[in-house]
Amino acid sequence: MIPQSVKDIVANGDNVGLYQTIAMILFIIFFLGIVYYVFSRPKKFYEEQENAPLNDDIEDKDL
Repeated sequence: MIPQSVKDIVANGDNVGLYQTIAMILFIIFFLGIVYYVFSRPKKFYEEQENAPLNDDIEDKDL
């Protein structure tokens, strides 16, 4: 049988539950890593970025 779509390949494969579990674990690890990275930075690290939209307007008026 030739699979007609990705759904057929995923639904009928062996160890599909294992692949889904591994994909979910990798996603959770990646997400938690990004959250940890963001919250581990000092607050001063984001000061320039938080004021960037306001600073762009001031620079445009000077031109």
